[in-house]
Amino acid sequence: MKPLATLLLIAATATAAEQKAHRDLPYAEPKNDHQTLDVFAPAEGKNHPVIVWIHGGGWHSGDKRDVKQKPQAFTDKGFVFVSINYRLQVWTDPHLSPGVTIKQIAEDVARAIHWTHDHVGDYGGDPNTIFVMGHSAGAQLAALVCTDDRYLKAENLSLSIIKGCVPVDGDTYDLPMRIATVHKKGDKKLAERDKQRFGDESTQKDLSSITHIAKGKHIPPFLILHVADHPETRGQSQRLLQVLKEAGIPASTYAAEGKNHTTLNDDLGLPDNKPTKALFEFLDGALKK
Repeated sequence: MKPLATLLLIAATATAAEQKAHRDLPYAEPKNDHQTLDVFAPAEGKNHPVIVWIHGGGWHSGDKRDVKQKPQAFTDKGFVFVSINYRLQVWTDPHLSPGVTIKQIAEDVARAIHWTHDHVGDYGGDPNTIFVMGHSAGAQLAALVCTDDRYLKAENLSLSIIKGCVPVDGDTYDLPMRIATVHKKGDKKLAERDKQRFGDESTQKDLSSITHIAKGKHIPPFLILHVADHPETRGQSQRLLQVLKEAGIPASTYAAEGKNHTTLNDDLGLPDNKPTKALFEFLDGALKK
């Protein structure tokens, strides 16, 4: 008889090998690389809960492949993991419009969720048990699409299919607050870029998830991850938490000690990583409800 440690190693190796990857699937026509997604699924079973992951990169860079160990970590826990691309803002001249707006990017996210809802059953997922997560710019997009129900309604979907939202180290849940912070710091270059990117005060409010939080909209529970000692993301996370709680929506924050903006994201899914533990505890609690 093989020792227990050997059996556990064999089991872990087998589990790691049982992930099925389906890459570059288009969620819009005509197909282009910025409107595709990757699906990672357990090899067996059906009605698995689903993660939709939105990459960061300041709305102008990043890629769905930048997920490190996340697909394996989630499929090992019985989730289908969907990593999406979206159209990016291209800055050829600091005085010109970037072409694609943040609203259009959020529409891409909603369209990818629509595709996931319609097709994830073919990959063993449950179309009515979707969790939306994202890092940095992806955190803003995740929080916005999970609070402003117009995006999913445009796709003939309801927020009720979203069972939880996990924005990771975002600093743009309250854009007027961000703009005021940038101006206070005297960063004129960033202030100008923010004005171009987020528009006037009316548009800033419309792109802020806090604007759309209200009772009776099926807004899902939130776990807001942020770097413990990052003043901007900590402040924005606390602001989002405050507004969610005022509306009676279950929400909590997790302040990640010893992490920075990059490592908090890169380390999600690693064994013995405290933010990862908090994340899976949140998912487990949401699924039990």
